[in-house]
Formats: sequence, structure tokens, C-alpha cells
Amino acid sequence: MQILDCACGIGTQAIGLAALGYNVTASDISDGEIAEAKKRAEKNDLKIRFEHADFCALSETFSEQFDIIIAMDNALPHMLSSTALENAVKSIANQVKEDGIFVGSIRDYDALLIDKPPYSPPYIHKTDKGRRVSFQTWDWNEDHYKLTQYIIDDSEILIISKFECEYRATRRQELTNLLLSNGCSEVMWKFPEETGFYQPIVVAKK
Repeated sequence: MQILDCACGIGTQAIGLAALGYNVTASDISDGEIAEAKKRAEKNDLKIRFEHADFCALSETFSEQFDIIIAMDNALPHMLSSTALENAVKSIANQVKEDGIFVGSIRDYDALLIDKPPYSPPYIHKTDKGRRVSFQTWDWNEDHYKLTQYIIDDSEILIISKFECEYRATRRQELTNLLLSNGCSEVMWKFPEETGFYQPIVVAKK
């Protein structure tokens, strides 16, 4: 079984799947993220094929199709227009084999768009030398929001980091409709109370 993680980032899902024995290819548009993912894979003695690829144009990198393609951890809402999202879905669906599946996860924007919260709760993680605290602020403009993430490493030396990006709040029905109109025959949503994963997961069969 061939799996493509088309938004691998630093390799969290790709490494986990490879550790379970799956044949994994991982791609991302960020060379920096791929470099970090490679280091993590080597550290865990895992064989993963890494490629630079834009998930809006996967056919430019991959001639083959895959049994499963995944795009986890809110990757698709980086598409800031309905046209961009449609291009991404079409690109991904075209690289899925017949009877294959696409698996993705996004934030629960159907709920978030009701109140448009200005921040997310902080996350506190113990490290070997102290603790790491991270939190996000969200500045909304209709269905877009600019996310600023602050990471505080409180150990021997206090280090504060700041990262910014923008998302478009993607409703589940929009993504469902795009998957169905681009070759998928069935689309199901799984929720955290069922899966234990922190975001709603979409499973689309081609």
C-alpha cells in the first residue's frame, strides 16, 4: 500500500505511519520543513521518500497514483479562496487511485465561525529543562483570520518565538462538495469524540 502525505510539514504523520510499517512518501512546499522531517526520520531509522511538491500541483512531481493521500492538521485551509481550495482538492483527488481514499483534517470551522474566538487556549508541555508554553491569537476578517503563534521556552534561558500565517475558515460542506465533484464517490466525517484526534477528520473514497 502506497501512502502520500502531501502536506508533511516536519513529518509527524509520515513518521508515525512509517513506524507502523507503511510505505510512505512525504511531500511539502517548504524545503525547510522537509529538511527537518528528514532529520527526524533518520533519527528514528525510518525509510521515507521525501519530495518537494505543491499539493495544488501534485502531478508536476508525481507520475504515479497512491492508495491513500493524507493532508492533516488544517493544511487545506491555507487555501485563501474557494478557487484555490478547489485546485488543491482536484490536484489531490487526481493522484488517488481508483478505490483509494483521501484523509484530511481541519479545524471545526462550522463551530468557530459562530463566535470567531480571538485566541486559542494555551498549551503547556514539560521539557527536559523546564517547560514550553504556546498559544495563538486570531484576528478575523469575515471568514479569514490571521493567526499569530507565540512559543515560550522557559528553561535555562528564556526564549520567545513568534510565527504568523493566514487561514480561510473552510466549512465541512464546502470541502464535501468539492471532493464529490472531483471524483470521490463517498465522503464521511469523523469527529474527536469518535477518533480521539483533536480535529474533525474527512475520509473520502474515490
